[in-house]
Amino acid sequence: MNGSRIAAVGHYQPAKILTNEDLAGMVDTSDEWITSRVGIRTRHIAGPDEPVDELAGHAAAKALAAAGLGPEAIDLVVVATSTAVDRSPNMAARVANRLSIPNPAAMDVNVVCAGFTHALATADHAVRAGAATRALVIGADKMSEVADWTDRTTCVLVGDGAGAAVVEAAEEPGIGPVLWGSVPEMGNAVRIEGTPARFAQEGQSVYRWATTRLPPLARAACEKAGLTPADLAAVVLHQANLRIIEPLAEKIGAVNAVVARDVVESGNTSAASIPLAFSKLVERGEISSGDPVLLFGFGGNLSYAGQVIRCP
Repeated sequence: MNGSRIAAVGHYQPAKILTNEDLAGMVDTSDEWITSRVGIRTRHIAGPDEPVDELAGHAAAKALAAAGLGPEAIDLVVVATSTAVDRSPNMAARVANRLSIPNPAAMDVNVVCAGFTHALATADHAVRAGAATRALVIGADKMSEVADWTDRTTCVLVGDGAGAAVVEAAEEPGIGPVLWGSVPEMGNAVRIEGTPARFAQEGQSVYRWATTRLPPLARAACEKAGLTPADLAAVVLHQANLRIIEPLAEKIGAVNAVVARDVVESGNTSAASIPLAFSKLVERGEISSGDPVLLFGFGGNLSYAGQVIRCP
């Protein structure tokens, strides 16, 4: 086998929906203030009895069912998350246990909002190297648990959810080379820290960096895949802010692409945002099997990672 491909995807969101009107009753904000600044209208919020591994497990089970595979087919589980409460067992091991996956390699990846694209590249490399045959790659976060619900600049952003992909060996590569990196000197621009841990960010710094520095990086990811942005059928960026997503897609030059705007109904779900938005595009039939899609994550640690994949 010369590469790997995404065989199937799945996603999951908690049932509870928090609207902008709900938030207006909690902090000094309004629907107009939120939608004009970030484009978010609703977000899904997990309850105290819905841990991150449960969200991840539901999404992973759907991806396995879509691939027509049982848990025994998986030998690697990679979970991207930054909201794990416990250090051990890690989230990947907990998901493997939930799904009764026998003897997998199980690891977590903490690259916050760029976590899923880092995890996808890690699984792709493992499969290409022959270290794994099939992998479950999951992005899952419970951002509501680390939100400061008294801070109207950040609490209006966050939501909970999970998205998953089954990655398997393929004769024709369906996952392009990753372009990844970070800006360590800006690492404090997005933070989840303290006791208890709380999410905070320097919104203007992140906005300026994303809208000016990311377009050439996204174009470079396309070049690594041997494509131009005009060849893309879809662009799935980290769902941080509609005011970042729409200008970015335009600056990249993806003139023929469907642009994922799941942030409007899901908010910022950190590592879950890209697989969640991508799975919804697939489920709704907005993209077809074999279509080239750019996935590009950015944010926490001021890290970024992106690759062009082929739609399952």
